[in-house]
Amino acid sequence: MAVHKSHIKPSASDRVFNIINHFLMILIVIIMFYPLWYILCASMSDGKYAQNGSVLLFPVGWNFLGYKECFRTGKIWMGYLNTIIYTVCGTALGVFCSILAGYSLSRKDLPGGSIIMKLFVFTMYFGGGTIPYYIIIKSLGLLNTRLMMILQGTITVYNIILIRSYFVQSLPPDLKEAADIDGCNNTTFLFKIAIPLSKAIIAVVTLYLAVSYWNSYFWAMIFLRDESKAPLQIILRQILLISNAGSGDQNMDPQALAALNKMRETLKYAVIIVATIPIIAMYPFIQKYFVQGVMIGSIKG
Repeated sequence: MAVHKSHIKPSASDRVFNIINHFLMILIVIIMFYPLWYILCASMSDGKYAQNGSVLLFPVGWNFLGYKECFRTGKIWMGYLNTIIYTVCGTALGVFCSILAGYSLSRKDLPGGSIIMKLFVFTMYFGGGTIPYYIIIKSLGLLNTRLMMILQGTITVYNIILIRSYFVQSLPPDLKEAADIDGCNNTTFLFKIAIPLSKAIIAVVTLYLAVSYWNSYFWAMIFLRDESKAPLQIILRQILLISNAGSGDQNMDPQALAALNKMRETLKYAVIIVATIPIIAMYPFIQKYFVQGVMIGSIKG
């Protein structure tokens, strides 16, 4: 016997709302996606067309000179390797420390937990500044070391608040009480129950930390002196500075100067693509966890 599902016919106002809503969503997607698409097209176009604004939807005068110049030396591969090391190690350590801190602060039986939380929040608004930070790094012997690049972004109070809020909202007290009755201590509860149930917020924090480490360049400029330890962003910055230095030479042949200007225009876009594509490619794999984790951790408890 066939079962016919009853559907409520949407009213005229509902249909109008859905049409407008879909139109606005498509418009927002286009507005957000087009800049990335334009950069990609401009990076593969001839420099003169990128300069005069001829590139709109597709590459004009296909040219990969910017990418050739970007990968001309082996420095960029060295920068990629350093950035991958800093991102992987720093993200793993940061997620681990954030989970430990967030879980501890989510427990009501933590002595002085509210005071510790207030001190954490205080550091979000007030800091010692760059000079005291430099003095501390120097006194610890971390200047010009890869360890400094890994440790400098490990702990973020915002990530700790996200994880704490997630544990408070998603792990009911009854679950901990049942685990206690079965003889489960805090360590076992965290690693065998809490963490497996917290994949969403872990994915969110992982993405936040990975993007932060991947784009990090400021502290590398201040603390690193050895070029072999420089991250990708510093290497790409050097490539751009070198290309810009030649354009100020008044004695250069006009044709050579024009060619350099065209190459510099495409190089600028190629550098953006080289720096962003790897981290963008990571997002689709954790998108479902990311959306869920952001919504659950949005209310700070």
